[in-house]
Amino acid sequence: MVGELIENNRKWSREKVRVDPDFFSRLVRQQNPEYLWIGCSDSRVPANEIVNLDPGELFVHRNVANLTPPQDANYLSVLQYAVNVLKIRHVLVVGHYGCGGVRAAIESTGDTLIDHWLSPIRDVAHEHRHELDTCPDQNARVDRLCELNVIAQVRHVTTNPIILNAWRQGQPLAIHGWVYSIANGLVTDLNVSVRNLAERERLFDV
Repeated sequence: MVGELIENNRKWSREKVRVDPDFFSRLVRQQNPEYLWIGCSDSRVPANEIVNLDPGELFVHRNVANLTPPQDANYLSVLQYAVNVLKIRHVLVVGHYGCGGVRAAIESTGDTLIDHWLSPIRDVAHEHRHELDTCPDQNARVDRLCELNVIAQVRHVTTNPIILNAWRQGQPLAIHGWVYSIANGLVTDLNVSVRNLAERERLFDV
């Protein structure tokens, strides 16, 4: 029941104060994260816990299948605030294996709002269809598409005017692509980090 969540909150708060009496007073004074996490809404992927950071140390944006669509005002507002106001130094685009959104993108035959939202993943699947066809089964295909989707979203972030302007002004800012495994709790770096315009051009040929 919902009441149990309130009680859980009380216990959590008391434990935080017991271990660290100044914990909440520090949070009130300032939010100063170095990282923006762009991840999936999946309830099994808790951003702060995965990288063992406290509240206030990670700015988080989540949506189904960790997309970075250039027409999404919610995502753009988060990105702009993180880069221009918080001056974050790292953008982490984090997918996860077995993503239901990625699976739905290639298995659904519907015409619902979520199907439209996931259309960029179908574009990625089409672009890499020959590679995906070599996967031994559907689960492997979905997992590989999870990786390819993260790489595509990293590319989108690096071509966003907010990021381009920050780089042109000399702001230190790196974009990274990771995939999280729910099965073992580990993150895999996909080695597509981009720290400036030259690296972007070298990696994505844009």
